[in-house]
Amino acid sequence: MHPMQTIAVRAARAAGQTIIRAFAELDKVEVTAKGMNDYVTNVDIEAEAAITYQIRKSYPDHTIICEEGGENKGENKDYIWIIDPLDGTNNFVRGIPHFAVSIALQYKGKTEVAVVYDPIRDELFSAVRGKGAKFNDFRMRVSKHNDLKDTILATGFPFKAKQHTETYMKIFSSLFTQCADMRRAGSAALDLAYVAAGRVDGFFEIGLKPWDIAAGDLIVREAGGTVTDLAGNHGYMTSGNIIAGAPKTTSAIVKTARPLLSEALKR
Repeated sequence: MHPMQTIAVRAARAAGQTIIRAFAELDKVEVTAKGMNDYVTNVDIEAEAAITYQIRKSYPDHTIICEEGGENKGENKDYIWIIDPLDGTNNFVRGIPHFAVSIALQYKGKTEVAVVYDPIRDELFSAVRGKGAKFNDFRMRVSKHNDLKDTILATGFPFKAKQHTETYMKIFSSLFTQCADMRRAGSAALDLAYVAAGRVDGFFEIGLKPWDIAAGDLIVREAGGTVTDLAGNHGYMTSGNIIAGAPKTTSAIVKTARPLLSEALKR
């Protein structure tokens, strides 16, 4: 195993233990609103600390960017860890058992290592650039459905960017009439991991953050999938607007979405 992947897996599992312990006693979890429909818990903070501790123990000079803690600059700017300690916080605080730890490592701007860990199911999705993607210890590939009518698509509603609701609903409606079914589960990291594992055929969402998608992006691509923004370009890490899937599925979603985009979402 890639030495930095070993650390990423160890950090993800440490965070997972923190999350599982807290999930058994949800009445003791402290919840604070960061903004509209945006929450942070003491568990997010503790899980983030567990991840940072594991990374710093082995790589004290690396830079770490966390959802809750912001940027923790190290002397070495070439290596950047991008972390979401609990993707799916809203699910977690309501007792819905669907959330994940997401950890990605970039070297000079390219993602080299990625881990998405579901502590409830003890499912580990991982990838190393150029070495493929794995589910636990098994190689995984995106689905082979070539026609949109056979696909199940995953999505996330733009609940933090409701100014895009009208455009989103046009895209959703158009895709829903073409595909077999839709899923909205509440964790972008797991949606991307499920695309890589072939559990769903494609995924689209508006207004995500880098820590939501950095790990899942590499995992999908190493599983043979493609990832673009809504216009079919490669600005998704900046815009947070993303489409992912098997290559033909991604192309079909882009073909549907592109003519429906507002000016704000074309950029």
